[in-house]
Amino acid sequence: MSLRSAMDRLLGRSATPDPTTAPARGSREATVGHLQEFVRTRVGVEAYVEPPNAQTPTTVLLVATSGEWTRRRVPDERAGFEVARSLGIPVYNVRFTGYPQRMRDWNSAQRAKQRRR
Repeated sequence: MSLRSAMDRLLGRSATPDPTTAPARGSREATVGHLQEFVRTRVGVEAYVEPPNAQTPTTVLLVATSGEWTRRRVPDERAGFEVARSLGIPVYNVRFTGYPQRMRDWNSAQRAKQRRR
């Protein structure tokens, strides 16, 4: 699958887009650009697909070796896996792997930094 078709799926685009239900073009481009930029500017990025729950839709979480992370919505789990593969990074289902320790460590360090300010 090409990066373009995976990104189209990520952003809910179909072969014949419906202008009444399609997300705004600017937001699609921003999402794609953000994910690509995160992968390009961080080392050892991995993706974790998060299933939907009562509060949030399906998301893809990108985590760098440093523990820094970013999260974006995807239409469904399959799209999350396709996007990660199209970005050329490893992808995991968070239901089976859990969250990486480096992400929790990074979050703790960020909270400590905020308290010191």
